[in-house]
Amino acid sequence: MLNPKYMDEVETKPLFSLVGISAVTASMCCLPSIIWVLFAGSSAIVAADTLSNNLYYSWVRYALYSVSALMITSGLVIYFRNRGICSIEEARKNRTKIINISLAVFTASIIVYLIWNFIILEIVGIAIGLPWEDSAFWNN
Repeated sequence: MLNPKYMDEVETKPLFSLVGISAVTASMCCLPSIIWVLFAGSSAIVAADTLSNNLYYSWVRYALYSVSALMITSGLVIYFRNRGICSIEEARKNRTKIINISLAVFTASIIVYLIWNFIILEIVGIAIGLPWEDSAFWNN
């Protein structure tokens, strides 16, 4: 949790955007299938399920996780540089602030990803007819 004395200095809007974008990026193995069924209708259910299974159970999922982690890392670097922390010396002076904000952003990104991917997208996918109910985490 962020130290309260830093809350005055922390602009949270770019951090919330960073968390949201990284969570959506990490879930791109399932989101395209839902969008496909929403636009193409029930005739695309089998193909959309095959697409999500091929993406989720392959190297693509780990590539998306890596891209998401790189997005968070580069976003944090840009965030701190925009706030005047540009050198190693300035980073040493603000070490606690950098660590706290970075840990908060990484933790929030993981939590938002888990909720978005394994609850929201799962429920929406089941509601539109994708055969994900048997593999849902609440049935295991």
